[in-house]
Amino acid sequence: MADKPVLMGRERKLQILYIQPGTCAFAGMERVIDTICSKLSELHGDDLSIDVLYTTIHHNRPTDPRPYRVIDAIARNRFDLMRQFRRVIASKEYDLIVVPQVEPAVICMASCLGLKRKFAVHLHGNPELERSHTKAKLLFFLMKAVFLKRLSSVFGTSPRQLESFRAMFKSSLPHYWVPNPVRHFAASAMQADRDAPDVITFVNVGRFSFQKGQDVLLAAFDKLRMSRGNVRLKIVGYGSGEAALRKSIQELGLADLVSIEHHPEDPSPALASSDIYVSSSRWEGWSLAICEALRFGLPVVSTNCEFGPSDILVDNRLGRLVPMDGIDGLLEAMNYYCDNLVQERSHAQYRRDYVDQFSPERVVSQHANAIRYASGFDRALPT
Repeated sequence: MADKPVLMGRERKLQILYIQPGTCAFAGMERVIDTICSKLSELHGDDLSIDVLYTTIHHNRPTDPRPYRVIDAIARNRFDLMRQFRRVIASKEYDLIVVPQVEPAVICMASCLGLKRKFAVHLHGNPELERSHTKAKLLFFLMKAVFLKRLSSVFGTSPRQLESFRAMFKSSLPHYWVPNPVRHFAASAMQADRDAPDVITFVNVGRFSFQKGQDVLLAAFDKLRMSRGNVRLKIVGYGSGEAALRKSIQELGLADLVSIEHHPEDPSPALASSDIYVSSSRWEGWSLAICEALRFGLPVVSTNCEFGPSDILVDNRLGRLVPMDGIDGLLEAMNYYCDNLVQERSHAQYRRDYVDQFSPERVVSQHANAIRYASGFDRALPT
């Protein structure tokens, strides 16, 4: 672990507030923030004091005590959300408030006008594609016109994501790459190496949503099964798009070949019993699901959205990137892994070793240093 910078004469701990998204499910982004804040508290608690604000009731949120200080301030509506933001942030002399995504950052900063606080926006998605509706366009405009100059810095999950933000907002702020931590799984859950299976199973993990592109995946799988009778597909996740997804499965006649599974806490049962991971996302900020698949040694097929998967799959031994347009690329890559599965399994340990660079204990020091720099008590060159 890197040495911790000196706090330039400050004797007290830095007071840091992370804000959890105002969502209902405790899933990808929420779990990432929980892991980051837990590890920051455990490994850097000598100079960082971490609070985490929850403004909604998250489904399947962990109930055991967290290493950080939990603040529950459930908001009934948008006005109450702004009131809760201001009340909590004004209650303590926070050195930095870290807010996920552009839209919540604008709302939070607007709530705190007149308070002398430093803010960092933590990007998790694709800013260029997230301003797709009227409210988002307004909030993105306010960020550029009013609130950008009030930010201390920008955190991002991908180097190219940060480049996109810099170009989009003409931002000269310090930008820091803070990789998402990839959790460990119990050794008993890991997939054991085995010979070629009689049935080849593909798996996809993520929200059931337009962004994740399960509709494209189903179309590609439908073509695949016409020439291969030994393929199956598991779609693992949650979300408002589940009903439409189930309807498509029925309409395509895939009910016996495609299963929808819910593993809200731990996708390891699905990953350990599958052979190839497929990501069909239209956009990503990073892709924790791809990294977790690599943790299990699975080869990955992924659409080459602007950034995220292409930042991870930098070697053919890890997986294959396919074009975004149409299903031909997905179909070709899925066929390739069906034909070369035994050979590709020889790279399983390489995949596991590769993703170790994103283990929580390794990336947390990058998060800690970014916080110190953004708080103004250490200097660093921006990424």
